Amino acid sequence: MAWSLIHAAWMHFLLAIFNAHDYTMRYVTHFSADIFSLLNSVIYFQKAVLELQRNKTAVSMASFLYSIIGAIGTCLFAVFLSTADKHWAPLFGRIPRMLLSEYAAAISIIFFIGVPHIGDLATLDQQRLSVQTELRPTSLGRSVFLVRFWELPARWALAAMLPGAIITVLFFFDHEISSIICTLKRYGVRKPGGFAWDIVLLGITTAICGILGIPPANGLLPQAPLHSESLRHTVVEEDDNASGQFAAGGNGEVLDETGSQSGSRFTKRVSVRVYEQRYSAFLQAALILAFISPPLQRLLGLTPTSVLAGLFLFMGYQSLSVNPILGRFAALLTPPSERNLLTEQDKPENVSWLAIHAYTITQIVLTGAVFGVTLTVAAPSFPKKTGHSDMVQGKLYL
Repeated sequence: MAWSLIHAAWMHFLLAIFNAHDYTMRYVTHFSADIFSLLNSVIYFQKAVLELQRNKTAVSMASFLYSIIGAIGTCLFAVFLSTADKHWAPLFGRIPRMLLSEYAAAISIIFFIGVPHIGDLATLDQQRLSVQTELRPTSLGRSVFLVRFWELPARWALAAMLPGAIITVLFFFDHEISSIICTLKRYGVRKPGGFAWDIVLLGITTAICGILGIPPANGLLPQAPLHSESLRHTVVEEDDNASGQFAAGGNGEVLDETGSQSGSRFTKRVSVRVYEQRYSAFLQAALILAFISPPLQRLLGLTPTSVLAGLFLFMGYQSLSVNPILGRFAALLTPPSERNLLTEQDKPENVSWLAIHAYTITQIVLTGAVFGVTLTVAAPSFPKKTGHSDMVQGKLYL
């Protein structure tokens, strides 16, 4: 395992040095990106169901029934809070509404971690996350963190290049397709020449994971569409008709609202922007590093696995809600006589509804086919998101 990830590291470096992004991703369209996003949504829902199934075999029926309530409650409460910014006005004020919306999942998780400690629920035999109370390798056969990879015979070290190449292909595709999704036109973000450096960093962390004997981590917060969605905001600009200049650039729709100011006419323009920053990504990584310490792992140990299942449900919902396939699928189920003007305006020009429906059905069928493959022994052929529960089953902790 260590040699496979070490080989994957230098393969990542070669991809970055030769700027493989320009040669491999130019032919990837939204057709593939939408399928990949939909696949992730389906897998999140599957993980929630699997988590509840494992819970059923480990606890009493009363505890299992509460687990279902806790999972659904965690998801629905997060969904409810996530609507605060758009639909709760004028309650609380803009800043509190924004905070409730942006941290909906965190608030819901903390709330449903506390609920099982109230009243008779505290007597239930609930299943919680498995954590360690001391900083040591989980495997009792290991006394140090470092894997003695240099002791492996040379022929096996060379043979590890094959799984290393498979890991490289999966990681590169996962990273690049996620980058494409989070830089869609509707986000209006720039595309600087920084993806190659991301691949270098991913190669370094992959090698470190191999040397430490832990699963390779492909953390895609900066390249996740949910991250881009959370950073979106709307601004109102004034188009000075006299000078033809906007107060700030950006894509948006021009509102039919004009006025005058200082003797010149202006038109208000609504633009959707994305704050481009790395602070949230760094904060997430720093918190992950902090929570491998035994004291903070004890806090993680308070989390019922039903809350984890609810988080998967919420992530699947959030990912699905911004997927264009969902809107086109709704149009597929809508009779032509019931389609409103807005739906017609969203339809591309010179494209028939029959073609759009065929396009949508093809994407859904291919998503189902790929998901079916992930349930077979050929699952390693496709990159997919995995959850904490997979690591619990394999006991693959640092």
